[in-house]
Amino acid sequence: MKSAPHFTEASRQLVLEDSNIVCLISDSILHFTKAVADSFKLPMLVLRAGGVSSYVAYAAFPLLQNKAYFPLQESRLEETVEELPPLRIKDLPLFSTCNVDALYQVIQGMIRESKASSGLILNSFEQLEQFSMSKLREDFPIPIFPIGPFHSHIPASSSSLMSQDQTSISWLDTKQPKSVIYVSFGSVAAIEVNDFLKIAWGLANSNYPFLWVVRPGLIRGSEWIELLPIEFLETVDGRGHIVKWAPQQQVLAHPAVGAFWTHNGWNSTLESICEGVPMICMPCFGDQMGNARYVSHAWKVGVQLENGLKRTNIENAIRTLMEEEEGKQIKERMLELKEKANSCL
Repeated sequence: MKSAPHFTEASRQLVLEDSNIVCLISDSILHFTKAVADSFKLPMLVLRAGGVSSYVAYAAFPLLQNKAYFPLQESRLEETVEELPPLRIKDLPLFSTCNVDALYQVIQGMIRESKASSGLILNSFEQLEQFSMSKLREDFPIPIFPIGPFHSHIPASSSSLMSQDQTSISWLDTKQPKSVIYVSFGSVAAIEVNDFLKIAWGLANSNYPFLWVVRPGLIRGSEWIELLPIEFLETVDGRGHIVKWAPQQQVLAHPAVGAFWTHNGWNSTLESICEGVPMICMPCFGDQMGNARYVSHAWKVGVQLENGLKRTNIENAIRTLMEEEEGKQIKERMLELKEKANSCL
């Protein structure tokens, strides 16, 4: 991390300027801040904003490397990681274009300094990730504080990266309960034009109303939605509403929303659980892969799109959640999980 020395010095100055500081709380990835806390003899708490299961996976990287899981091999991607059920090798929190050795060094520092801290604050709750928390307590000899979901304590507008289009809510007000597919892939993911068009036609062919967040920059090589064909726009006129950004917590809490097609970033996953909205999972990279696996195969509160996008797969996933018996069971499990989440708040 090239910025580490500058960040460390800025942290030192902040501590020097405020004599009331009694503790340093640092994001887990900023492991170099432990030196700042130590230099001022301050306790440091590590904040983990992502899921516990992915953090446990990071902590297991030395073991996984010794067992030859890395570098990833195409022929083994579907194999189960026996040490981290229900994850498969392809669900491990890696980035396909990253330097694995460099990532490994960062993760080593993150885990080492976390274990040496005064405690770990988690954006999760016990009843959601009980197995992973048990593993964490076995490996980390420090106090563990699962006080999530964090978003329930923060005004949604204060954490929004872009201006929220409130027409999303007025449009939802015109729709029947549990009838709308909400589609959003977060603030970072990017997709190819071909996949963008497959998503569009999959939504059109499902015959369900949809609210689709198409963030500027989402489609590689495109400004916004200018590549959508006229035929598509005519087909979904009145049934589809496309915006650049939406007030996601309000949207998920709206009675018209029946499913959430998501990239499975941890915040989006938690927000969906807290509002009891079943998920269609389309992870892109990093911890999203494992999050989607837990949603679809551990908690069983969603379905996952895998092995490339196809219009028919999209239509089938939507119909599974909205019409079929499997979808009914998924909704029941999601409502149970929602109750558990709300009991923690």
